[in-house]
Amino acid sequence: MNRFPLWRYAILVVALLVAVLYTLPNFFGEAPAVQVSSAKATVKVDAAVEARVRDALAAAGVGFDMLQLEGNSVRARFDTPDLQLKAKDVIEKALIPDPQDPAYIVALNLVSRSPAWLSAIHAAPMYLGLDLRGGVHFMLQVDMQAALTKKAESYAGDLRTTLRDKNIRHGGISREGQNIDIRLRDEASLTAARNLISDQFPDLQVTASEEADGGQRLRASIKPEAARRVQDQALKQNITTLHNRINELGVAEPVIQQQGLDRIVVQLPGVQDTAKAKDILGRTATLEVRMVDEGTEARAAESGRGPVPFGDEKYLDRNGEAVIVKKQVVLTGENLTDAQPGFDGQTQEPTVNLTLDAKGSRIFKDITRENVGKRMAIILFEKGKGQVVTAPVIRSEIGGGRVQISGRMTTMEANDTALLLRAGSLAAPMEIIEEFTIGPSLGADNIARGINSVIWGMLAIVVFMCFYYMLFGVFSSIALSVNILMLLAVLSMLQATLTLPGIAAMALALGVAIDSNVLINERIREELREGASPQMAIHTGYERAWTTILDSNVTTLIAGLALLAFGSGPVRGFAVVHVLGILTSMFSAVFFSRGMVNLWYGGKKKLKTLSIGQIWKPEATTTVVAKTL
Repeated sequence: MNRFPLWRYAILVVALLVAVLYTLPNFFGEAPAVQVSSAKATVKVDAAVEARVRDALAAAGVGFDMLQLEGNSVRARFDTPDLQLKAKDVIEKALIPDPQDPAYIVALNLVSRSPAWLSAIHAAPMYLGLDLRGGVHFMLQVDMQAALTKKAESYAGDLRTTLRDKNIRHGGISREGQNIDIRLRDEASLTAARNLISDQFPDLQVTASEEADGGQRLRASIKPEAARRVQDQALKQNITTLHNRINELGVAEPVIQQQGLDRIVVQLPGVQDTAKAKDILGRTATLEVRMVDEGTEARAAESGRGPVPFGDEKYLDRNGEAVIVKKQVVLTGENLTDAQPGFDGQTQEPTVNLTLDAKGSRIFKDITRENVGKRMAIILFEKGKGQVVTAPVIRSEIGGGRVQISGRMTTMEANDTALLLRAGSLAAPMEIIEEFTIGPSLGADNIARGINSVIWGMLAIVVFMCFYYMLFGVFSSIALSVNILMLLAVLSMLQATLTLPGIAAMALALGVAIDSNVLINERIREELREGASPQMAIHTGYERAWTTILDSNVTTLIAGLALLAFGSGPVRGFAVVHVLGILTSMFSAVFFSRGMVNLWYGGKKKLKTLSIGQIWKPEATTTVVAKTL
């Protein structure tokens, strides 16, 4: 009756072993480290950079515990913070000869001390949030007026192209702030232009007025509801771009989220250098497509034999060669939806395949039709400096929104170019309006306080359970410990971010888990009061308590899922641990505790009593029957 088959015990043992293995990395702590990452989108961190860092540290006599290339960064781990600071100076001198134009970011960081054999089975510690690990916090203000002005400039270009295609004559199109003015010669042109805007530009509202010289003027402005959409899109695009750029730098679990209508919160756990963190945010780039000027004067300027022609600008490509491009911007990163590396179907050369939105497709088709045989430059702007990523020759008209870039690129260069183009551009400029740093010592103090609260709370529960339920209280306490162990293991396997509210949810999980064991123990006591045998009481107690435990946990789980779905920030961190804690508590409180009870009592055939504490029975009532004569 109360015996588990061998396979069930095997499952419990395997679950316990996995929980121990994947919880272990959290107990090794973190070591001071130096992280080297790229400061420019066109500079790559690879094995050659790793070798340079290794040679520089060896020449300076700075010993390190570990040095390896991880993703797009090189990390070196050290014993003490003093060695960490010394290593940072050595690496900066070796990699950054010109501090005014750094090619790399050398930042202080923290990495896990987990041994290699744990890393080999992908056992890694949980990520710690800003309040536990320390790091930097920024509040960014998005310039929404600049986003609207940029959109108005885009509409002005579209109107110019559309009026030309429809053969509607006008006296010029200009933009004043967020208003677009179209000068027209007569009433007929005014009516045609108004109808065109109404049909093809539903987000614009127009007003007509008469000029002093007798001409007509049509002023177009963005409708309020369209302006709100532009602002929402600008905010979302900026958040996406920040995610792409920061993720490339290898910052563990950054927090990037919207706050209010025009602000973005950025938290970078583990980064202690505020200046370096600003460099990371400053890497957000703007992508532009322009035509290359191939005139005689431009060729002379490229070779350095003459000045840059009026209306042109000079930029360098990745090989350091000059490219003269026109100032007029054809496309921006807003029109690019995807960029993937590939190969040409005929020549098998590496290519970059771009996908444009509807507006970009129309513009690109017109430009390529009018400039067959000419070069077109894709320029990436970072921190005000532009660099030509590639400048291919237009071979034919390109329609359909799919563009293929090719020309003397290696497979690695094609991958890098696609990555840069996918990263996108900012839809609107931003400025930092709030910043603060949480030091690792404060984070360590928060961890100590949180862990102490969990430990003391657990000890109090264990003492009460062992005193009140005797041996069954011991079983419940062991199941409670297994619950915490499994919760830590699951959080580590999911690489979840643990925050201070998460530790609070962990303490709450103790109460939820022990509540299930209390229900089971009291149900067994009730069966014993009603005269059931000990073996039957155990069997019936677990069976009947299960439905109550399931109902209570499901209702709590629904509340946790609601917090997870609609919460953000600290609320979401609490919800993640809370939901996982409910699931692990159901396993440990029911299946694991019953496994221990069955292992202890299941083989005893002549079981008379259970060590489950005092069983209060109702007093026996005496019935007096009067016999009458």
